[in-house]
Amino acid sequence: MVVKNKLGLHARPASVLAQKASKFKSEVRLIRGDIEINAKSVMGVMMLAAEPNSKIIIKAWGEDEEKVVEELVKLFENKFGEN
Repeated sequence: MVVKNKLGLHARPASVLAQKASKFKSEVRLIRGDIEINAKSVMGVMMLAAEPNSKIIIKAWGEDEEKVVEELVKLFENKFGEN
């Protein structure tokens, strides 16, 4: 995925992403470069320091892995609700 919102993954989108990921049972990780974090952790997401146009890999495994990836892709595509 590519971070498309103007300010990157700052506190608000990091919180939205972590809350969304936490609704699922699957393990979810985000990877940027050599950093891999738990997507259910706001602090973890912020540690990615993902600026606009950063490339992020979503990795999930578990019983609802496809659904959680689908939902997180929607967040990225919709710029986390920001203009």
